[in-house]
Parts: sequence; structure tokens; C-alpha cells
Amino acid sequence: MHDGDGPDQPPNHHAGHGRFQGFPGMLLGLGMIAGRGKDARLACDLTQLEREDCVVDIGCGPGVAARAAASKGARVTGVDPGDSMLRLARLFRGGENLAYVEGTAEAIPLGDGTQTIAWSISTAHHWTSVEQGIAEIRRVLRPGGRLLVLERLTTPNAKGLRSHGWTPEQARAFAARCGDRAFRNVRVEQHRGRIEELAVLAVAA
Repeated sequence: MHDGDGPDQPPNHHAGHGRFQGFPGMLLGLGMIAGRGKDARLACDLTQLEREDCVVDIGCGPGVAARAAASKGARVTGVDPGDSMLRLARLFRGGENLAYVEGTAEAIPLGDGTQTIAWSISTAHHWTSVEQGIAEIRRVLRPGGRLLVLERLTTPNAKGLRSHGWTPEQARAFAARCGDRAFRNVRVEQHRGRIEELAVLAVAA
């Protein structure tokens, strides 16, 4: 695990970060419930979510964005490796069109070509493997399916909590890897959610 973002840090510079389990994970998840509503609405807007969509929320945490998508009528699967996060998410289940399962970006427990939207909100910098994660997302997306990866805008050499996110260089590096993995119309945008954020958007070829 790295504590900061040097100029050549990879997009998953916090791989292996282990504070999402047990009681600390519960506390973190409760904080996310209170603070992630803007990000959830932004994700729905940027992916142009509709009732007919099937959404996989990768690293769903306590399910804020998953519930926002489900409330619009989409069928949603929240995927997270953390028992604490999944426990919290299930407490606020949010409808019959919403399910939560254990998994990771590199191992999504869904069938090939079953999803129309995949998003990862403030979690891609924790992925074990960017290449495997992108390939797995492409596997579960239908052709024409939309990908959104949303990360906090950080600066080179940021420390502590402020290092959890991406510099513009890291966002561009992630976008380039999407282009190498059968995604088209790949672009990086800057948006204001709960904080200033970078969004990588792409369409499955």
C-alpha cells in the first residue's frame, strides 16, 4: 500500500488497503451513507440511467449509489468484498430490484453480457489489478454498455485521506487501459459531486 500519489503511481495505488472489515468498516460505511448522495446522483446522471438498465455497482459499500439506481427502476447488483459493507447495505435493502453479493472488480459474480451499466465510485484506486478489473467489467457489459469510474481529484504527493483518489495523470492512465480493453468513446471529465472529482466514461465495443 502506498501513502501518497507520486507522478508515476498507478491508478490502483491503494491496492491492499484493509480498513473496510470489522468494526472500522462499519464506522466507515456509516459515514458513507451520510456523505455519498451527491455522488450517487452524479453517477445516475453521467450514465444516463433508465428504468430498463441493469447496473452493477462495483465496490458498492453500504449501497448508497445502488439504492439510488434502484429507486429509478433499474435492476441493480451491488458487489463488494467487505462483509461489514454488505451487512450495512442489506439493512437498507431498497427494493426487490436490488441485490448485494460478495465480489471484487477482478471477480464479478455475474454472467457474460448481462449488464448495461457498470460503475465504480471511489474504489478503483483500491483494485488489486486494473487490467483484470477492466477486463472483467467488459465481460459483464453488453456491447454498448456504459462504464463510469468516479474518483476524488487529488494532487501528486498527497498524503493520508487526501491521497485516496486520482491525479489527472492517473485518470488518463486508467482511460488508456480502457481503450486497450475493447472500450470506445473513452474520455476523462471533471465534475463536482460531494467534492471535485474525475470521471472516466467509456462504452463497451
